[in-house]
Amino acid sequence: MILSDKRILEEIEKGTIIIEPFDGECLGTNSYDVHLGKYLATYKDRILDAKEHNAITHFEIPKEGYVLHPGTLYLGVTLEYTETHAHIPFLEGKSSTGRLGIDIHATAGKGDVGFCNTWTLEISCAQPVRIYAGMPIGQLIYFMVEGDIQTMYNAKTNAKYNNKTTKPVESMMWKNKF
Repeated sequence: MILSDKRILEEIEKGTIIIEPFDGECLGTNSYDVHLGKYLATYKDRILDAKEHNAITHFEIPKEGYVLHPGTLYLGVTLEYTETHAHIPFLEGKSSTGRLGIDIHATAGKGDVGFCNTWTLEISCAQPVRIYAGMPIGQLIYFMVEGDIQTMYNAKTNAKYNNKTTKPVESMMWKNKF
């Protein structure tokens, strides 16, 4: 079951959902719009290795915007810091973003209960497109959880994305044993 706008506000009042900064104008009927933060990153190497720590280069989006190009994976970050203590957050692209040919996540649209951070975006595009810091980029949808949670994400000792950040975070796949 997806939370409605009124239910999202109730959960914010209870402290089970935190969105910073919060703007009531961004609250949709059953979602909350999030915005692109000011930092992007790209991988330093063209060939990535799942067993290695692949380094990234961070850069700030200039005021005049930044042109994304097809064939490059860009890591972005949401302006909003979020915490979700009783629901499953899903990040989806806005239809207006998709209609510009921008995908905001390759596979990682679902968060875990207990996720407390900004969201790293896995951005790709169908054709060159200029983007801007602060532009609406996606929407968070919250789902009810059935059953009790054994271990919240922010309490897991092996959670790879718990460090609070305002910059995109590279893949931590290399920390897995395989």
